[in-house]
Amino acid sequence: MANYPSTYWDQLYDQNLLGWDVGNISTPLKTYFDQLSDKSLRILVPGAGNGWEVEYLYRNGFTNTFMLDFSKSATNRFKQRFPAFPTHHIFTEDFFEHQQTYDLLIEQTFFSSLPISFRKAYANQVFQLLTDGGKLTGLLFNHEFPQNGPPFGGSAREYRDLFSSQFKLDTFETAHNSIKPRRGREIFIIARKKELI
Repeated sequence: MANYPSTYWDQLYDQNLLGWDVGNISTPLKTYFDQLSDKSLRILVPGAGNGWEVEYLYRNGFTNTFMLDFSKSATNRFKQRFPAFPTHHIFTEDFFEHQQTYDLLIEQTFFSSLPISFRKAYANQVFQLLTDGGKLTGLLFNHEFPQNGPPFGGSAREYRDLFSSQFKLDTFETAHNSIKPRRGREIFIIARKKELI
């Protein structure tokens, strides 16, 4: 269930047209990671791109961190930049076809790459990939983009409606430490998977 073909994303990486990439780990996620104490967590970063969050987690002792991206160019770039990362923790595949389970999924611009018609499928897939009580943590753009995507924006109300049936929103607020170009335009979310009754 791919959104844009992998060749679309490969071309962007090959031409270095990466407007979404801030060149380092995003500040809100770094702050969140720095307060995590359980280094045994199984963590997936889908749509990881250049893998800044993946690298940061792994270098800080979270050795059960996994990277997933649809683009072979993206995963190859990451392998070249960070050869110490275990290659069997890198998945070059469609997020919607991935089948393992994790305690924590990290969201950093992947959601905004998906057309709006894919959002319910995204929420369902996150639910399937998380262990009971597992969490989706990350950033969602709280504004619309002028062009017809990607990226695709949205509103807090849309996101609440999307996630609230399957997840408990432990945190859902405007990020207070976004990078300057995104200040006031990102929602920081910690959504905990609800237990099936």
